[in-house]
Amino acid sequence: MSHAPEKRSNREIAVLALSALGVVYGDIGTSPLYALKECFSGPHGIAPTREHVFGVLSLVFWAMNFVVSFKYISYVMKADNRGEGGILALLALVRPPGTPTRQRAVLIGFALFGAALLYGDGIITPAISVLGAVEGLGVATHALDRFVVPLAAVILSLLFLAQRSGTARVGAIFGPVMVVWFVCIALLGLRGIAVDPGVLAAVNPAHAVRFFLADGLRAFLILGAVVLVVTGGEALYADMGHFGRPPIRLAWFTVALPALLLNYFGQSAWLLHHPDAAANPFYSLVPDWALYPMVVVATAAAIVASQALISGAFSLTRQAVQLGYSPRVTIVHTSARESGQIYIPQVNTLLWVGCIALVLGMRTSSNLAAAYGIAVTGTMIITTLLFHTVARDRWGWSFAKAGALTVLFLVVDVAFFAANAVKIAQGGWIPLAVAASIYLLMTTWYLGRRRLSAIVRENTLPFDLFLPDLAKRSLPRVPGSAVFLTSEPTGAPPVLLHHLKHNKVLHERVLILSMVGDEIPQVPDADRVTCESLGQGFYLVKARFGFMETPDVPKVLALLRGELEEQGHHTTEFRVPDTSFYLGRETLILSKRALKVDAVTGPMARWRRLLFSLMSRNAQSATAFFQLPPNRVVELGAQIQF
Repeated sequence: MSHAPEKRSNREIAVLALSALGVVYGDIGTSPLYALKECFSGPHGIAPTREHVFGVLSLVFWAMNFVVSFKYISYVMKADNRGEGGILALLALVRPPGTPTRQRAVLIGFALFGAALLYGDGIITPAISVLGAVEGLGVATHALDRFVVPLAAVILSLLFLAQRSGTARVGAIFGPVMVVWFVCIALLGLRGIAVDPGVLAAVNPAHAVRFFLADGLRAFLILGAVVLVVTGGEALYADMGHFGRPPIRLAWFTVALPALLLNYFGQSAWLLHHPDAAANPFYSLVPDWALYPMVVVATAAAIVASQALISGAFSLTRQAVQLGYSPRVTIVHTSARESGQIYIPQVNTLLWVGCIALVLGMRTSSNLAAAYGIAVTGTMIITTLLFHTVARDRWGWSFAKAGALTVLFLVVDVAFFAANAVKIAQGGWIPLAVAASIYLLMTTWYLGRRRLSAIVRENTLPFDLFLPDLAKRSLPRVPGSAVFLTSEPTGAPPVLLHHLKHNKVLHERVLILSMVGDEIPQVPDADRVTCESLGQGFYLVKARFGFMETPDVPKVLALLRGELEEQGHHTTEFRVPDTSFYLGRETLILSKRALKVDAVTGPMARWRRLLFSLMSRNAQSATAFFQLPPNRVVELGAQIQF
C-alpha cells in the first residue's frame, strides 16, 4: 500500500531526477536507435509515404503518452509496496498469507510468469541496445559491417565482466551520460524537424485513425514495432524504490519525453524527404562529421541501458529468494553504503551467455526486435491485472471504477501483444522459452519448499511436550550458546532432536531461530527481532527480513543482545564468537508416488521432486547465505522421504 513519501527539497529531487535519467530511462531512451527503423524496414515494414509516416508518428506519440505518461506514471506507480515497485513488489501485495485460494493462485502464477519474462527482457535489452548503437558503423561505410557483431560481443563481455566490481563508480556517470544522449537526440530531432516542420501535425490522432482505416491489417502489425518506443515502462515502476515518484516524473516530463519525441518527429521528417533512409533513420539523421562521435555516445547510452537491466535482474533474483520462489544464491554486496547494489555471479553468467548467444545468432537489431516485443507486452498485461487487484483490495475502488481503467489499459496492452504474437516464429519464442523455463524453476522451488516445510512440521516436537520431557532427563549443560535455525518455530526442530539423540548434551543457552521473509521491502531494525523466553535456558527468536534485504544472523544476534540488555540480561549472551550454530542438511529420498502439497496446488509429480532435489543440492549453503562464521557451524544430516 502506498505510504507518505519522504519530504525532499527541490534540489534533492533535481539531483535524483538526474540519477533517474541514467538508471530508469536507459532502456526507453535508446529505443530511437531501432524503433522507427522497424516500422519502415522491419519484417512488416511499410513504405515511408507521407500518409504512412504521419500515421506511424501519431501512433508513436500517443503510445508514449498513454502507456508511459498516463498508465505507468499517473496510476501504476501509485501501487507501491512501501515505496518499492516492480512486479514482485505487486505480487507481495496481492499474495495472501497461508495457502491462497484457487483464483488467487492463478493470479500469483501470472505474476511469476511476468517476473520470468523480465529475465528474457534482461537478455534481449543489452543485445539489441548495443547492436543498435554499433550498427552506426555500417552507415558510415559497409566495409565496417563485418566488425559490428564481434565489437558488440566484446562490449557486452566487458560489461558483464565489470559487474563483479560493483556499479557505484560507473553509476556516478550514468546520469551525465544519458543527459548528453538526450541532448544529442533532441538536437538531431530539431535538425530533422527543420527539414519539414509540418510533421508536427502528427500529434493529431486523426492521422493514426486514418492509417488504420486505410491499411487495416498492415497498420495493426505495425503496432508490433511501435511498442518498441515504450519498452522502458516497466523500468519506471521497478526502479521506483531507488528514487521515488517525484524525481522519476520530473525526469520524464522535462528531459526524457521531450527529447524522445523531438527525435521521433525529426526522424519522421527526414524520412519524408529521404525515403532511402528507412534502413536506419536514426543514423541517417546524423551529419557525416558527427557520425563516429555519435556511435560512441550511442554505445555509452546502450551500456547504461544494459546496466540498468542487469542490475534489475540481480534485484529481482534477491526478491524471488526472499519470497520463496528461488533457491539461495550467492549475493555479493558491492557497496558498503547502498544495500541495493549487489552482484549475483550465477545470474550474471547466465545473462552473459544469453546475450552473446543472441548477438551471434541474430546478428542484427532488426532480427532481435521480433523477440523484444513479446517480453515487454506480456509483462504489461500482467502488471495491469495485478494493478486491478491492488486497486480493488488495497485501495477499496469500486468494481466499476477499477474495471473501467483496467479494460482501458488491457485494450492497449492486448493490442500490442497480439501485434507481436505474429512474430513468435521469427524470434518471439526466445523470451517465451526463457520465461517458461524460469517459471518452471520458480514454481517447482515454491512447491518443493511447501512440501518440505510440511515434512519438517510433522517432525517438529511441540514445546509443551519437549520442555517437560527435557526437564526429566537431566542432560549435562555446557557453557556457551547454541543457535538452531528452523523454518518452523512451532516446536523443537528436527536438527535439535538429532543433536540430543547423538550428542546427549545441551548448551546453557539455546536459541530456536526462525528467519521470516516478510512481504515488505525492508523491515526496520526496531521491528526486526522478537524474543520469547521458554524457560530452561531456551529462547524462541523470530527475525524478519524484507524481500529487498539479505538475511544476516550476526546482525540478528547483535540486535538481540541490545534487546536483552534493555531487559537487564548480561550483554555477553549470544555473542557470535561464543555461539555454535546448528544447521540441518537434508538428503531427499524420492518416493515413487506423487505427494500432495496442499488442497489448492495438488500433488507434486516425481519429475518436479527430482528437479527440486537438483536445485536444492546446487543452492548456496545456508552458512554463506545467512552470513554465519564457518568455524562456528555444525551441520547434522538427515534423510527425508520426499
